Amino acid sequence: MAVFAGLRACHFRTPVCNSVGTWWRSSHSTALKSQYDALIIGGGHNGLIASAYLQKGGLKTAVLERRSVLGGAAVTEEIIPGFHFSRASYLLSLLRPHIYQDLELKKHGLKVYMRDPHAFTPMLEEGVRGQHPRSLLLGSNLAKNQEEIGKFSEKDAKAYPEYIAHLEKLASAIHPLLDAPPVDIPGLTEGPLRKRIAAIRSLKPLVKSGLKLGKNIPDFYELLTAPAMKVLNQWFESDPLRATLATDSVIGANTSPNNPGSGYVLLHHIMGELEKEIGAWGYVEGGMGGVSKAIANSARSLGADIFTEKEVSKVLIGSGHIANGVVLKDGTEVHSKVVLSNATPYVTFKHLTPQDVLSQKFITAVDQIDYTSPVTKINVAVDKLPNFLAAPNAADGKPRPHHQCSIHLNCESVEKLEAAYSEGQQGRPSSRPMIEMTMPSVLDPTLAPPGCHVVSFFTQFTPYLLEGGRVWTNEDREKYANTVFDCVECYAPGFKQSIVGKDILAPPDLEREFGLTGGNIFHGAMSLDQLYIARPLPSIAHYRTPVKGLYLCGSGSHPGGGVMGAAGCNAALTVLADFKH
Repeated sequence: MAVFAGLRACHFRTPVCNSVGTWWRSSHSTALKSQYDALIIGGGHNGLIASAYLQKGGLKTAVLERRSVLGGAAVTEEIIPGFHFSRASYLLSLLRPHIYQDLELKKHGLKVYMRDPHAFTPMLEEGVRGQHPRSLLLGSNLAKNQEEIGKFSEKDAKAYPEYIAHLEKLASAIHPLLDAPPVDIPGLTEGPLRKRIAAIRSLKPLVKSGLKLGKNIPDFYELLTAPAMKVLNQWFESDPLRATLATDSVIGANTSPNNPGSGYVLLHHIMGELEKEIGAWGYVEGGMGGVSKAIANSARSLGADIFTEKEVSKVLIGSGHIANGVVLKDGTEVHSKVVLSNATPYVTFKHLTPQDVLSQKFITAVDQIDYTSPVTKINVAVDKLPNFLAAPNAADGKPRPHHQCSIHLNCESVEKLEAAYSEGQQGRPSSRPMIEMTMPSVLDPTLAPPGCHVVSFFTQFTPYLLEGGRVWTNEDREKYANTVFDCVECYAPGFKQSIVGKDILAPPDLEREFGLTGGNIFHGAMSLDQLYIARPLPSIAHYRTPVKGLYLCGSGSHPGGGVMGAAGCNAALTVLADFKH
């Protein structure tokens, strides 16, 4: 739901559009053909990446996107005239470096603004002896980080560099697993010799990861399975630092830092790399649609056909129960040798695949995949920079370093995170939600008129259905948004007066707009029972499905969510390998 008021202090570079639009629409002029080697359902970043690799491998490929804009959740949209929002995904880090290089994304227009510092946690407290409230500011400079942490605990300040080095070592050991399909366990003992040899080769990434971990395997296992707080408590004693770090263990996940498995979510969010800087997160110029645009440009340069406003209604099944194309919503049939679905597993198997070609056992298993989402995304246009009590604005009105950060609100203590989680489990949006606030226009002036800014609020915890199974109404959305804005007001008085428009996306809205089943940003929970050889199900963990010729290529498959691209790349390479045989 988008709402905007009159624009007060903003000065537009170009005339304001008369209607809400998108920052980048497809302008592909090639006509849709009736036959391709490969068809991809959905133009999210994984689908676009898959198309590029398939085209590089010699398969004539087409991407069919339902919406008028490419990118799936990695899009830029002008929801409020003059303001360009990364409407869903909002930061870049996890995109695999080899994809970056293989597809020459810089050449095709991708530009990233690095953030340093990158994390800011203001305290909600009275300043002592006329001082401002305390805050925690973290960046790439370890000495400055230790100085910041030392305001809360000298012990933690000394431990922090060792903690970062330890987590980076564990995260780097996962990289071989990300860039290959999971181990083919059935293939090790079943099928012809060729299949068994291929299955043995699939062990190589696992062995490489094990060798990288070495004596750290027990630590890795603990982080994978333990509550994040069990790990963080072993390193640190100060609440602001522990809570700030713990936010990475619950981002997008309907869990608490005190729940088993949250340690892996923490690891998942720090294993990225940007501009060769480990664990860095940055803003894409022009918003997250800039990533999708660069990938699409690369794929098109290789010969892929990419279309928007081509909604697929059904996968075509030919003789022998083999997928051989799709039917569009308008009835058009497009045939192919293989079909890849960038949709969630639920949408793929419950809505797009004819049910009579799937076993009841398989359908039942699909029904059990967890898509629970705690996320409501709120995009806001403001006519001035927020002014935080803990770090007042400069006299000249220019952004200060903390404005470029992920700003963590209601994150002074783990108890606050736990309370927010508990409320969400009872069918009530959190009264003091966990808030990650970002302002990409601080570094990227293309996103908003001069003097104005776009603000992203990634908030938790909000249920898909409210108490009593009630669906969200516009009144519920407004009430929750006001709760979030009231919280911001406590840290930055005057924020509410600066709002000139907003876009509220509760879990059902994320599902409707972006096809994210349950509103889950990862295409399925990143819980231990839905990872690696069990993502999304043990029987389809290798991108192949029970229907020959139909593959999964989205984040619902290994290695999971985030703008990573590994699922799309791995799926494409699996298809190409199958074509050889």
